[in-house]
Amino acid sequence: MSVGSITGALSSVGQHLSSAQSDTGTSVVEKARKAAVEFEGMTIGELLQPMFDTADTSEGMFGGGAAEQQFRSLQVLEMGKQIANNGGIGLSDSIYRQMLAMQEKAQS
Repeated sequence: MSVGSITGALSSVGQHLSSAQSDTGTSVVEKARKAAVEFEGMTIGELLQPMFDTADTSEGMFGGGAAEQQFRSLQVLEMGKQIANNGGIGLSDSIYRQMLAMQEKAQS
């Protein structure tokens, strides 16, 4: 996982939190959940990337090629998002709880 992608994901979470602070209590919870799932999706995508970097697609139905190499990272990130949106690996639950604890601490 690259430092740039982690920094981008964390800034995304921070943006969700800062915009959520001005809303009502229910929307803060919803935005925190959404940010946690998005972060998990990006993390899963980054974890899957090395697996797809080593896959030989030249024998496949579509034959690999330059176009497939260009769009592979986008495909892998979308796979990560789909995995996270369909239950994921449990990372979003931990992040969500931590975000709510940070919100409660900030409000008190």
